[in-house]
Formats: sequence, C-alpha cells, structure tokens
Amino acid sequence: MKASIYSLLIIACLLFSGCAGVNRAVTDVVAVGAGGLAAHKLSKGDPLVTAAGAGAGLILGETLNYANDARSRKAYTTGFDKGRSDAVKQQYWIMVNQQRGGDLFDENISLFDMPLPEHQNNGALFNSTVRTLRFDE
Repeated sequence: MKASIYSLLIIACLLFSGCAGVNRAVTDVVAVGAGGLAAHKLSKGDPLVTAAGAGAGLILGETLNYANDARSRKAYTTGFDKGRSDAVKQQYWIMVNQQRGGDLFDENISLFDMPLPEHQNNGALFNSTVRTLRFDE
C-alpha cells in the first residue's frame, strides 16, 4: 500500500513538473524528491545512496531547466528577428507603392501646379519655383 502511494506521488510530480507555470525552484524540488525517493526504494533505505539519488535528481532538474531556458531564448530571438524582418519588408513595400504614384491617388484628389515668381521677403531673395497643391473634392 505504501509503495503505491509513493508511485502515485512520483507520477503526480512528474506530470506537474512539465507545466509552463512551474518555476525553477519547484522543478528542482520535484527532481530532488523523485531522485531521492527512487534511490531510497532501490537501495532499501541506505542514506548514502539516497543522498546520491537526490543529487542526481538535482543535476537532472538543472539540466532540464537549462534546456528550457535555452529553448526560450532561441524562440525569443527568432521571434524578434522575424518581427524586425517583417517591419523592413513592410517599409519596403510602402516605399515601392509611393513610387508607383498613380495607383495610390483617389479619383477625388486633384493636383494643381502653381508657378511662383521670383520675389523678395524681408530682404531674402526667393527664386521662381513651382509648388504643387493638392485638392480633395
């Protein structure tokens, strides 16, 4: 009866240790507990083997934590690079569409070129130029 309770406890610990919300300390505690309990059962209560099993559980738990952290960092970097790439592509297509010109203008918009003659303003001489006015109808 006692062995089946330990088995259920180990299975429950292993199931819950994979949840996304479990932090590093809980994963280590579960791994140390499972390693110590397994070593205790296999060695029939030898304290030295039980301590070694708990240490092995800690090493396993930290290895799993390291792999999970590495996977998270890689996923973050991949997503960040993808976002930057998408932003550059979006900016490229905006520029291409602006250079096409005619496709972007609405039929209700008209442009009028207005020539401005050479003139002086507050002592500054302005050369003649043409300004384009946009009218929305």
